[in-house]
Amino acid sequence: MAGYVNDLSLQPVRQSIQAVIVFERRVVVVVYAGAMALDITGPIEVFDTANRFLAPEGAPYRIEFVSPEAPLVRMSSGMKVEAAPLEAGEGPIDTLLVPGGWSLNGALQDRALVSWIRQAAARSRRVASVCGGSFLLAEAGLLDGRRATTHWAYSESLAGRYPDVTVDAEPIFVWDGPFVTSAGVSTGIDMALALVEADHGSACALQTARFLVLFLKRHGGQSQFSAVLDAQLADHPPIRAAQEWILDNLHNPLPVAEIARRANMSLRNFARVFRREAGTTPGQYIERTRIARARELLETTELTISQIARRCGFVAPETFFRSFGRTLGLTPTEYRHRFQLISPSGFIDPHPHPHHETDRSPV
Repeated sequence: MAGYVNDLSLQPVRQSIQAVIVFERRVVVVVYAGAMALDITGPIEVFDTANRFLAPEGAPYRIEFVSPEAPLVRMSSGMKVEAAPLEAGEGPIDTLLVPGGWSLNGALQDRALVSWIRQAAARSRRVASVCGGSFLLAEAGLLDGRRATTHWAYSESLAGRYPDVTVDAEPIFVWDGPFVTSAGVSTGIDMALALVEADHGSACALQTARFLVLFLKRHGGQSQFSAVLDAQLADHPPIRAAQEWILDNLHNPLPVAEIARRANMSLRNFARVFRREAGTTPGQYIERTRIARARELLETTELTISQIARRCGFVAPETFFRSFGRTLGLTPTEYRHRFQLISPSGFIDPHPHPHHETDRSPV
């Protein structure tokens, strides 16, 4: 069996496996003191639930925990996880899972742990991280030259500490070759569902999501947008006031010259200070904010695409489609089909704003 798993570990993540019989998929979870429990329990519950829906010929997930602090490791919440020593993680691995946690700085200074992760990754078919776990992968040199994500609050820190890593703060998870990095905490569940789908198909992943009462099975293109935009509100009063004015006037044209005038700044100086304070140009901020509002309306209302485009300040639906697709890799209709927030009770507000629309064209 070890031979079969070893053959599997050499296969690219998304390549179909030919003439290889896999009896089980070994998932090794790296645990360290102070790690966040949900970073660990979220993904492993997905794998364990998927096992219950696999046909007899499906290769189940076998989950193991290893830790430098074995046998009992205390999580940040106080929960204790029973784990084997790192040495027990030797041999071929299907999926290596690395969580984040409030004690991440201490874990990064544990050279033996970082070295073990580097060596274990070399014998793993794929390597996945949740939240701050991407820091451990980067510290081990595994993400150099690759695209990765992490919790939005720490994306700048990851980019600054590891300049050879291309950090994208927006997606909920990023898949680059054999490495899959996810954003904050609960996105490890979305990532694990994507791994199940890659291994066993969409039907198994959907059954798993339904059983876990996950109303939305989000793909990696789903964004941390609202949190990122909140984080970009500047401390500098004129720029913050300009951002708040933009948020209140998205349905109107927003020429940058007009916003600069309201901030009592020249256009050139306003653009320079805005970029310094917000980390993006005024035009990029406006477009991102329009898309964030559009996402909210697509998720929570039954307004038509044309109505949403107008409420978010796009002069034509075609402009909206181009901007939305460029940002999220989906059309507005595709996004709505995936992510509209309709609960089992049918709660959805079709008219979240007081003014009325006359356009009733179909989506």
